[in-house]
Amino acid sequence: MSKQNPIETLRARATAFWQVRTEQERKLLRIGGVVVGLGLFYSLLVDPALTGRAQLHKELPQLHQQAAEMQVMAREAQALKGQNNIAPTPMTRDNLSAGLAARGLTPQSLNVTGEYAKLAFNGVQYAGVVAWLDAVRTESRINVVDASFTAQDTAGVVNATLTLRQGAR
Repeated sequence: MSKQNPIETLRARATAFWQVRTEQERKLLRIGGVVVGLGLFYSLLVDPALTGRAQLHKELPQLHQQAAEMQVMAREAQALKGQNNIAPTPMTRDNLSAGLAARGLTPQSLNVTGEYAKLAFNGVQYAGVVAWLDAVRTESRINVVDASFTAQDTAGVVNATLTLRQGAR
């Protein structure tokens, strides 16, 4: 015995259903099928396209305005890109001393020559030195050229020797 395929079973049942219908019933079922098919076609394909088109037509003027604003901002940004940045305050002994004092740091020695500075610290908090270096880097464009840290017996305390340079980015 062979088991019948489910598709063949379904097809046989549909044929049997169709055969017992009168010609008028068949005609009504055909018309109903066409109406249902057209309804599905309209609701799945035509209506979303028409709705989307109307929505885009409504939003188009606003999108044009936004595009024009973005072009103006892009031109502004391009113009600002060409301008020179404000020069940082020059690195002086007084400026460095004031910044160190504000953070509670006292260097053992501080020498400034031109755009270079050499600092030496004894028994200073490592976190304080790093925070100060970050502040002078962002505010005055002072970069570390050379750094030497020696850990002390107390946790977080170091001896440090720093060479700094101020220059354009």
